[in-house]
Amino acid sequence: MTIPDFTTDNPLRIGTRRSPLALAQAEMAAAAIRAAHGLQDEAVVLVPMLSSGDKIQDRPLAEIGGKALWTKELERALIEDQIDIGVHSMKDVETVRAPEFTLSAMLPRADVHDRLVGAGSLEALPQNAHVGTSSPRRAAQLAALRPDLRFSPIRGNVATRLAQIDSGDFDATLLAAAGLNRLGMTGVGVNLSFEDMLPAAAQGAIGIDHLASRPEIEIFLQAVNDEVTFAAVMAERAFLEALGGNCHSPVAAQAVVSGGEIKLLGEILREDGSERQAGSVTFEANDPDGPSRLAQELIAKASAELRALFTA
Repeated sequence: MTIPDFTTDNPLRIGTRRSPLALAQAEMAAAAIRAAHGLQDEAVVLVPMLSSGDKIQDRPLAEIGGKALWTKELERALIEDQIDIGVHSMKDVETVRAPEFTLSAMLPRADVHDRLVGAGSLEALPQNAHVGTSSPRRAAQLAALRPDLRFSPIRGNVATRLAQIDSGDFDATLLAAAGLNRLGMTGVGVNLSFEDMLPAAAQGAIGIDHLASRPEIEIFLQAVNDEVTFAAVMAERAFLEALGGNCHSPVAAQAVVSGGEIKLLGEILREDGSERQAGSVTFEANDPDGPSRLAQELIAKASAELRALFTA
C-alpha cells in the first residue's frame, strides 16, 4: 500500500474545531506530522469548523446530545472529503463510534489532572461555595468530598470560564490541566490529587481519526502515534463501553501502562456524590477483557440506584 504523498499542491487537510484550545491541539498534531514526514509547512493545513457544541452555549452538553456535538461536524467533513483527518480531544470523542471512522493515532499524553480554579485547595473553598461545572463526574466527585457545595452549569471556552470566576459569577470551577497548559496557562489553578478526583477517561490525550476506507492514512499516521498513550486511552474507553451508561453517568478512569501490563483505575458515582465505588485491575496489554472485568466488579458492588445509572 502506498503511503500518501502530501505536498503544497496536495496538502494534508486537518479538521478541527475553531476554539483556541482545539486550534492549539490541531497545531500540535500538524507540527508532529510535518516533523515525522519532513513536510513543508504548507503541505499540512488546518480546516477550522464550528461545532454544534460551540454553537449551543446555554445548556449542559449532557442535555443536548453529549460528546457527539463535538465530533459530528468533523465526521461529516470526512465523509464529504473536505478534510483528510480530524483532531480531537479524546475526552470528547464518543465511546461507541460509527464503523466508518477509525482512530489511528494519539499524541503523547499531557497532564491528566483536573485543576481547581478560584481557590488554593478544596479545603479553602468557603462553606456553600458556588462551583461552576457542567461535568456530572466533577460535580459528583466534589459533592462526595464537600456535600455543602452548590453546583451550576458553566459553558464556553477556557477564557470565558475564567472570566466568570473573575467576575464573581462562581466561586470556583474545574478545568483540565492539559488544556490550560496547552494554552500557556500553566500557573492558573491548582492540580487536584487523583485520590480526590480521578480524571475522565481519555483526559489529556489528543487523537487523530480518519475514514476507515482510507487505510493508507492509518499507515501514514503511525509515525506520530504514541503507543503508550494509545494503549492507555483505549483501555479507558473500553471500560466506559463495558459500563454502559450515558453522558449523565458520573464515571472516571485512568490507565497506566508499564511494560506489557496495564493498571486500570476506575470509579462510578451517584450524581449527588452520596455513593462512590472505586477499584482497579491489572492485566496484560493484549487482554481485551481486562477493562470489562473492572466494570463488572464496580457494578457488582454498587447499590441498585447507582447500578441503574450504568445498566439501563
